[in-house]
Amino acid sequence: MMYAAATRLGVTLRVLAEGPEVSAAQVFHDVTVGDYTDPATVKAFAAGCDVITFDHEHVPTDLLTELVHAGIAVRPGPEALVHAQDKAVMRERLSGFAPCPAYRIVTDETDLVAFGEEQGWPIIAKTARGGYDGKGVWKLDDAAAARQLYAEVGYDQQLVAEEFVDFARELSALVTRSPSGQAVSYPISESIQTAGICTETRTPAPGLSEDRAVEAQHLALRVAEELGVVGMLAVELMERRDGSLVVNELAMRPHNTGHWTIDGAHTSQFENHLRAVLDLPLGDPGLRDPHVVMANVLGGTVNDLPSALLHCFARDRRLRVELYGKEVRPGRKVGHVVAYGDDPTEVRGRARHAADYLMGVEEQTNGE
Repeated sequence: MMYAAATRLGVTLRVLAEGPEVSAAQVFHDVTVGDYTDPATVKAFAAGCDVITFDHEHVPTDLLTELVHAGIAVRPGPEALVHAQDKAVMRERLSGFAPCPAYRIVTDETDLVAFGEEQGWPIIAKTARGGYDGKGVWKLDDAAAARQLYAEVGYDQQLVAEEFVDFARELSALVTRSPSGQAVSYPISESIQTAGICTETRTPAPGLSEDRAVEAQHLALRVAEELGVVGMLAVELMERRDGSLVVNELAMRPHNTGHWTIDGAHTSQFENHLRAVLDLPLGDPGLRDPHVVMANVLGGTVNDLPSALLHCFARDRRLRVELYGKEVRPGRKVGHVVAYGDDPTEVRGRARHAADYLMGVEEQTNGE
């Protein structure tokens, strides 16, 4: 998806891919297959690049610091990126200026149990590093569950304990910031989570007041400025039952909750990310249509996804589909669909039908 945006800008991209079968390696012309944690591999790859940027946050920051010292532009820089890599670092930094859940960095089960007793059960425990899509996150109902968790993960794993936020819904605030300080904010999306995986986004978030939407945008813009982010920043928010907002997690890259922007915004998150890291003027993040819904396609019973497009496109000529070229496995994100229009109920129905069909749900329930 980054490659498609780059071709329109005349930008040449190369990719360091972990394997020849990954999605980016299927479309990029200049592919290096290697380990992004290996210093020699990363340095050799970076030597031929004007700017380094990312599609995930897991490249070790000490390697990135070495690149910066060697005069290579790394955007976002390691000082910013660590806040998306390490939830403990993120919580400590954000709690000084942004609304966050009550939390404690814990090192053993005694700390974890003590936090639960003080805060009140249930609580949430997260691995400080490495978790995503519901992995590395646990809801703990009592002290016994906390002790059992440490028995499973071991004491070498740093955890962040957080209050259990009884939230009404999850929101996503996407902003782009350039090195010169220009920044733009996309409309706020509501993200629907199923078993810890984002399955749908609705933009603009239904029922969100203008004042609250502006508050969320300003919050995300401030996070980007305070941390010195360059490129895309996704601030995942929880909306409490009383309407107040708290920061859940950060991502410093084009984010799944922003894939709707490819077809639903005047400038996609991928193009604005590239504009930002190259310090070009940023594009208009506004909506093309009043309502946009993206539904993720998770691996289901349909293995031949391109053939299944026959039904989807015949039924809905305005439907937009992105397939990722990944092997279909149960629950794996293998694509997404986007629908847009004037009626939010109708738009959501179109997106859900197409995604369900591509996952085999419609085939099973409607015989289509």
